[in-house]
Amino acid sequence: MPKRPLRNRVDQISSFRLRRHHLLDEPPADAVTICRDMCGVQAQVMGPARLQLWTRNHALTRAGIEDALWKSRTLLKTSLMRQTLHLIPTDEFPLYIAALRPSRFAQAMRVMDRCGITRDESAAIIPLIMETLSAGPLSRPAIAAAIRPKASKAVRFWMENSWSLVRLPIAEGLICYGRGEGNAIVFIRTDHWLPKLKLKLMSATEAQCALLRKYLRAYGPATLHDFSHWAGIPMQEVKSLRALLESELAEIPGEKKNCLLLREDVAALNRSPAVKGSIRLLPNFDSYLLAHREKDHLLSAKHYKRVYRNQGWISPVVLIDGAVAGVWSYKPQGKRLAAVEIEPFGKLSKVERAGIEREAQGLAGFFESDLEFRFI
Repeated sequence: MPKRPLRNRVDQISSFRLRRHHLLDEPPADAVTICRDMCGVQAQVMGPARLQLWTRNHALTRAGIEDALWKSRTLLKTSLMRQTLHLIPTDEFPLYIAALRPSRFAQAMRVMDRCGITRDESAAIIPLIMETLSAGPLSRPAIAAAIRPKASKAVRFWMENSWSLVRLPIAEGLICYGRGEGNAIVFIRTDHWLPKLKLKLMSATEAQCALLRKYLRAYGPATLHDFSHWAGIPMQEVKSLRALLESELAEIPGEKKNCLLLREDVAALNRSPAVKGSIRLLPNFDSYLLAHREKDHLLSAKHYKRVYRNQGWISPVVLIDGAVAGVWSYKPQGKRLAAVEIEPFGKLSKVERAGIEREAQGLAGFFESDLEFRFI
């Protein structure tokens, strides 16, 4: 591959990723397609999850996203990468479960081992939970209350000192998140929620290869360490994937290290023009901000703690041409979208300020609200 000036290559990579994330002004995609192309939308908090979809297609509505989750069920909510909640296309559920199951199951078992739970006792937990959910969805406290009288002393101790009661059946793909009342969180058996979905799992290795392909399509060029960090799969599992996919991978030179990209995407990367005028308001926990171990392609070290805060909190950011140009906040209040506040990291041009205000006006439309807006 011919070498290119570094700045040109950085611009091309940014353009490539923005396009794959539906963050350029191109024909809009539906919510399922966006989730598919992003390798899932992080949904630890549902408000920002909906905004992740909206910022990639301003025609999407809250009602439409809710319908995809709870009526057509073409989207599914469950715990996946890094043990965090995600929205994914329902038809890809078996792939994610198969790819992530070994590492997630092993992690849960290590915790249970430290609590003195035997393998026979841990094996009995899943059928207990499945039996408890046979009558319908329940909250985590309700599940715990139902199985506590049937559990051993060690299991009861684990239940009282760990939030991960449902982690094993979730890792197996046997339960997922259902629709609760208001902000209530409930769990439901996937064979009840999605009776037509056949959870016939591929091998873990085959699924991990498929997931790495998907990841590189969305976030490449990237390293195997990036993929391990993003997926929550230990490097000892990830290392072998390169040899298995060697014929499909290309190495992209970088300033600090070489990265990987699918060979089929090299031409698309090389012809990606530099992006000018792309402005988006990304919400908390936006998946675009979470895919690589190092973040210097997004922002300088000087502003790192403004975005990647303590306890895993990710700030909403102003993204201009693929780089973080500031943070922002919003607070719905009655019928108004009160105080959309923009805190730039540096001086913005008139064109950039106008573009940010247009995005904020669109946000008000999403909330079906008036807008109160200011730079600070």
